[in-house]
Amino acid sequence: MDTFDVFNVNASALIAQRQRMNAIASNVANIHTTRTKEGGPYKRQDVVFEVLPIGKPDESVMGVQVAKIEQDQNPPMKVYSPNHPDADEQGYISLPNVNVVEEMVNMMMAARAYEANVSAFNISKGMFLKTLEIGR
Repeated sequence: MDTFDVFNVNASALIAQRQRMNAIASNVANIHTTRTKEGGPYKRQDVVFEVLPIGKPDESVMGVQVAKIEQDQNPPMKVYSPNHPDADEQGYISLPNVNVVEEMVNMMMAARAYEANVSAFNISKGMFLKTLEIGR
């Protein structure tokens, strides 16, 4: 294992969790978006992670990266609102299938994972600094 692989692993996790938080924030921000460029209501986004090899090919140091951002394929919620400009002939509008409680739980999990990686990064940095002090 290379000396700085531990920092690369932490950095990959920080980047991945930041992208997850951005997707969650987008979901919450668009909870009432009934019209998009693609047509129809906003579709909830979900981040999919994959394992990422870090360092030399013959080592088993693994990090994480975002493999893709998927759109939720569940049907939109129908709400009766006949005066809304996007209402259909029966007076229903299609709202995104975003559950605020679920998104807040996901945001808290992503924030905790981010904090854990920041702590691991700082602990590793402290250990390397202490190692350098030994050489004095």
